[in-house]
Amino acid sequence: MFKTILKEVKQYKSAVILTPVWTGAEVVMGVLIPYVTASIIDKGLGQANMANVYKYGLLMVLMATLSMVFGILAGRYASYSSTGVAANLRDAMYRNIQRFSFSDIDKFSTAGLVTRMTTDVANVQSAIQMLLRTSFRAPLNLISSLVMCFFIHPSLSIIFVVAMAVLVVALAFLITRAAKLFQEIFKKYDELNSVVQENVSAIRVVKAFVRENHELSKLDKAALSLYTLNIKAESLMALNHPVMNLVVYGCIISISWFGAHFIVQGTLTTGQLASLFSYVMMIMMSLMMLSMIFVQITMSAASVKRIAEVIEEEPDMYNPDTPIYNIADGSVEFENVYFSYQKGGDYALENINLKIEDGQTIGIIGGTGSGKSSLGSLICRLYDVSEGVVRVGGEDVRRYDMESLRKNVAVILQKSQLFSGTILENLRWGKEDATEQECRQACISACADEFISALPDGYNTQVEQGGANFSGGQRQRLCIARALLKRPKILILDDSTSAVDTATDEKIRRTFAENIPGTTKIIISHRILSIERADKIVVMEDGKVVGFDTHDNLLSSCEIYQELYKMQSSDGGGDFDNPN
Repeated sequence: MFKTILKEVKQYKSAVILTPVWTGAEVVMGVLIPYVTASIIDKGLGQANMANVYKYGLLMVLMATLSMVFGILAGRYASYSSTGVAANLRDAMYRNIQRFSFSDIDKFSTAGLVTRMTTDVANVQSAIQMLLRTSFRAPLNLISSLVMCFFIHPSLSIIFVVAMAVLVVALAFLITRAAKLFQEIFKKYDELNSVVQENVSAIRVVKAFVRENHELSKLDKAALSLYTLNIKAESLMALNHPVMNLVVYGCIISISWFGAHFIVQGTLTTGQLASLFSYVMMIMMSLMMLSMIFVQITMSAASVKRIAEVIEEEPDMYNPDTPIYNIADGSVEFENVYFSYQKGGDYALENINLKIEDGQTIGIIGGTGSGKSSLGSLICRLYDVSEGVVRVGGEDVRRYDMESLRKNVAVILQKSQLFSGTILENLRWGKEDATEQECRQACISACADEFISALPDGYNTQVEQGGANFSGGQRQRLCIARALLKRPKILILDDSTSAVDTATDEKIRRTFAENIPGTTKIIISHRILSIERADKIVVMEDGKVVGFDTHDNLLSSCEIYQELYKMQSSDGGGDFDNPN
């Protein structure tokens, strides 16, 4: 786990090494200053010798200046390295997420991934900066101060040892109790982010159903849970300061009492007593810093684990050692295919046997949860089969280079997803170097050119996040055009014309037949009108194929298809050409 984080140090190794070096130099200067202060008191003020006052005073100024410079350098390198490592961690997570298969993505919630890339990385960044400076500064400061105390007066220094023992026991008790609470806090952050993300992304639905109060109560519940845990954890850690003050004041009183006796006896000078008071604060502050380090490590350990889970996640789908890059044609074959979304779970598809010829138009229909989308996802290897084989172009899809396969198999998923940018930039997801004329032609085929041309900025119109400034039907047509730019051998439309009217749906299918006759088209739909002219239609129920024939033959031989046909009217839904 921690090795994963250390790998991301990379180009910041020199800064990581230099930070403790400068920190050590800063500590040395700081520890020597109280000793010089004693000389000013004893050899200068005590003897009314102003020359010594000036001499030791200038030495103190020099040492303080050097300590400041060393501290600035240490802080700069600590910030540089911690910020850089944080950037590398985010980059490493994001890169690995791009490699995830759909099944890998299913393991992590979107809110959880966002929390890991923001809150968790911020915690690790703070921990790295603290570790690079404080974890070196505190122990070195503590040891150096103790050495100086024993050098000044060994007997009196026993007070420091007793005080340290008391403080260590108290802090250990507080930290162990708070550690478990901090681990729970990060889980609650995930829950809070999930509520916020769901609400913001579905705000139109929330308002349409007047569910604002319900959503507020969900947020209040998540926030209250997080608030309660934070109060418990912070209340425990707040005891640090009173415990610290108790020990510090106890030390000061003890040193004052015993120090006065030693001064009277002549074994301790006034200047040495003053320097011991300074070392009391240094030692206690070092212990306080060490306690903060343990708290930060406790908090960041949970974050490190969550970050490492994402970086170390090995995608369950990968390229073979000798992948095939060329796909012969758009033929598709399912042979004894079984598929489950979770290993050992119920099958979403069972015993699927289908053969689709190159260039055919195939319709897939069935009730909700019948396995239509699952069937399409296996063709472009968004998921891998649990048993059996899916072939494209005569080869098992697992033998292909995944990038080559997905370039040749275009999928338009149920959710029409657009990205921030212009319409042209969104279309060029299909083909990066596509000319505007190529984009326009694809939009004509997808029946999208008409509404785009009516926009003031045309193809340079800005798309809001998620395509919020376009209707459902417009988003679907833009996604179809984007897929067509890939010039795929296989085109899969997963209920991707559900938000367009039947006339537009018919026009899109007609342009497909005219413009991409050699492309295998697989149309997944709930509407028989969208697929009745397909070469063949797959009828699915409960993850099984219960019919595979032409529209006319299915009407006479498949009871489920007959029922669907009777229930569905010939009138399609309305068009949604006006933005929400």
